[in-house]
Amino acid sequence: MRRLASGIGVLLGLWAALAWAANEPATLMLYNREVFTFRTSMLNYSPAERAAAARRRIEDAIDRDGAMEVTLKPFGESVLVEIDGRTVFAVQPGDVDKLGDGTLESVALVARDRLADALGAAREARGLGPWIRAGMLVLAGTTIWLLILRGLYLGNRWLGARIMAAVQHGAEKLKVGGVVAVQPRHLSTLVRKAAALVAWLVGAAFTYGWLTFTLERFGYTRPWGEQLEGHLLGFIGSVGLAIVGAIPGLLTVVVIVVITRVVIRLVRIFFDRIEAGEVRIGWLDADLAVPTRRIANVVLWLFALAMAYPYLPGADTDAFKGLSVLVGLMLSIGASSIVAQAASGLILMYSRVFRVGEFVKIGDTEGTVSELTLFATRIRTGLSEEVVLPNAFVLSNVSRNYSRSAHGPGFTLHTKVTIGYDTPWRQVHALLLEAARRTVGVLSDPAPYVIQTALSDFYVEYILVARAGPEAPRLRAEAMSTLHGHILDVFNEHGVQIMSPNYLTDPAMPKIVSKEHWYEAPAQPPTPGG
Repeated sequence: MRRLASGIGVLLGLWAALAWAANEPATLMLYNREVFTFRTSMLNYSPAERAAAARRRIEDAIDRDGAMEVTLKPFGESVLVEIDGRTVFAVQPGDVDKLGDGTLESVALVARDRLADALGAAREARGLGPWIRAGMLVLAGTTIWLLILRGLYLGNRWLGARIMAAVQHGAEKLKVGGVVAVQPRHLSTLVRKAAALVAWLVGAAFTYGWLTFTLERFGYTRPWGEQLEGHLLGFIGSVGLAIVGAIPGLLTVVVIVVITRVVIRLVRIFFDRIEAGEVRIGWLDADLAVPTRRIANVVLWLFALAMAYPYLPGADTDAFKGLSVLVGLMLSIGASSIVAQAASGLILMYSRVFRVGEFVKIGDTEGTVSELTLFATRIRTGLSEEVVLPNAFVLSNVSRNYSRSAHGPGFTLHTKVTIGYDTPWRQVHALLLEAARRTVGVLSDPAPYVIQTALSDFYVEYILVARAGPEAPRLRAEAMSTLHGHILDVFNEHGVQIMSPNYLTDPAMPKIVSKEHWYEAPAQPPTPGG
């Protein structure tokens, strides 16, 4: 019993498959044109058999070489399609696509028009005159097309030479600090490639038009040419409609940008007055005016972008949204170090750790702060080197500021010497203070002072602390070098030897330089009054 039921199921499945295959739609094609699609059987003839029979009747009508006039004739529930009064096929109610919005009459009218167009192509193919006319038109069109391509090639070369000369002349005038800002060779290459790209695009457009024109001249290939023309017109139309539809949104974006620029100008005027000292705010001084203005500009532009985003063309498309998510993900993953540097820069700026022009020591780097940006701090050392320190590094290391003092402008000088226990400490104090007094730029108020920081195994550690005023050398390293020179001179004058950091025994003769040997060759003594 089970085997019988299984066999019946298989037979029913085969019957359903055969029935579906027998009623599969079939399209009648004639001279590369779709004339009609048969969707239902008629008098036990499948759609494929109906299409084959209709093709034979149409070919017979073409062979008779009559007027080939296509007409429609109602016949019961059907509509007959006739050529010169002879029926070639019938349009059944089942041939109407149920998913479309067409009726039996509209489908029959479309079939009539398509069949008439196919018969016209057949008439052209059977005569020699249409072929000759089409060939002459194609030859003329090809000649014009080749002349246009040749003109584009020559025009591109001529224009490229003129552009290179103009770019060369203009780039030489565009200088910043006496240096050419843009290399003429690079700029001319870029401009020439842009001009060549435009020429290629124009040539491709004319090639597309020539191909469309050529295909439309022959009856068999005319549908392909019409399809190409339809694609081009459809593309141009869709682009034009998209541009027209985007105009209101773009106008809104322009208004938002204009308002944002006006607000930014007002903000700039406000912060410029703070920087110039015309306006005073307790929490915001002149040094913080510039970074605060930049932060305000960024916030305003971000707010403007958020307001303008919905009005941008394509902002509501899935592609635009996906790209926005991708860019945000890339920034969140890859920009963590950049955010850390920026946060460190803001902390340094608003905590006022140091300012531009101050003498600082960060880690092993000592010099004058030349620039403090959001991501890095630039320091000019005493050796005329510029050291760039990431702000995260600056924030994580100990910073010493030699310019911060309650005694006004200037910077602090301090140096350490180690002298043996056999030298009176009061004499060492006096010698160091005398060296400070001789150094140009060292202030007498506040007065320099000496402190003893350690009693080591072989020597005593002395530190001289002094304050240099505005008349001191611009670089702290120069002021320190001058101070060290005077310390050596003073100690040599008084016969005090510097035997640090340690030694094994006292030498037979004191290790000092007498005054008459201070300017041994090739050194030159200073000129009087120099």
